[in-house]
Amino acid sequence: MRRIAVHLSALVAALSAFASVAHAGDRDIAKLVSFGGSCAKCELSGKKLTGAQFVGANFAASHLVGADLRGASFMGSNFQQADFSRADLRGAEMAGAHFGRATFAGAHLDGIEAPGSNFAKADLRKAQMTGAELTGSNLAGSQMAGARLRGSELNAANLAGVDARGADFRDAELSAANMVKGDFRGADFAGADLSHAILQGADLTDARITQDQLDDACADSTTRLPRGLTARACHGVVIRRITPPAPPTPPTPPTAPRWIISAAD
Repeated sequence: MRRIAVHLSALVAALSAFASVAHAGDRDIAKLVSFGGSCAKCELSGKKLTGAQFVGANFAASHLVGADLRGASFMGSNFQQADFSRADLRGAEMAGAHFGRATFAGAHLDGIEAPGSNFAKADLRKAQMTGAELTGSNLAGSQMAGARLRGSELNAANLAGVDARGADFRDAELSAANMVKGDFRGADFAGADLSHAILQGADLTDARITQDQLDDACADSTTRLPRGLTARACHGVVIRRITPPAPPTPPTPPTAPRWIISAAD
């Protein structure tokens, strides 16, 4: 335990040193930081970590509230139950990362690239996710009320059982998305592609959606729709599935020291 404490102290000291090198150098210096190994329940709230790389890392239940993680990479890393509330993750890469039950309430995730990532049961309420790449991602059971996903790619994504009341899906791509038993009351689907989306049991009461969009989707008698609209079943229709790019295989995390902080010349 003492050795772990020493490594964590060294990490905090190193981060503090990086932040104090130059007035305008925070952004450049942060881009040189790379994390590997394990730091469950690590405290990094408010840290400036733009461009940081998390490769094969375990940060389960860590605290990154309000952290600046613009352009960061989360490759094959575990952030289950981590708290990213109000964090800035614009332009981050999250291929093959695990964010199950993580909190992103009020976070900025515009333009993230997260194909095939796991956000099951995550808290994404009021998250800003404009233009996000979430093809094939798992968002089943997540809390997405008030989230903004305008222009996002959610093709073949798993949205089963989500609470997306009042969410903004304008111009989003939801082709072949699994939206079974999702709560989309009051959500805005203007201009969205819902071709072959699976809407069985979904609640679309008061949603902004058109008959043409519903005609391209697959629903059933349990689908709840705005007044005057009807849905159709898709008996015998082959649902097109989209396979996301395979995430890179992460390297084996180091065992000693528990942390890697590398800097380029």
